[in-house]
Amino acid sequence: MNIRIRQVNSAGHPCWQVQLDQHGVSFRSEAEARDFVRVLEGRLKAPHPLPWRAAPQSHAS
Repeated sequence: MNIRIRQVNSAGHPCWQVQLDQHGVSFRSEAEARDFVRVLEGRLKAPHPLPWRAAPQSHAS
């Protein structure tokens, strides 16, 4: 996934946009955009269990 931050004008007002491949998410400030990217990258880099290694769920009746 390509992640970029850029400044854009929306309705005549400057705002910041995080570009996630083809999708853009707008923020009021550069700090908000950078915080979003920091959290997103942390979640993407977090360990994720593989489905076949996850603990089986019991089905209680």
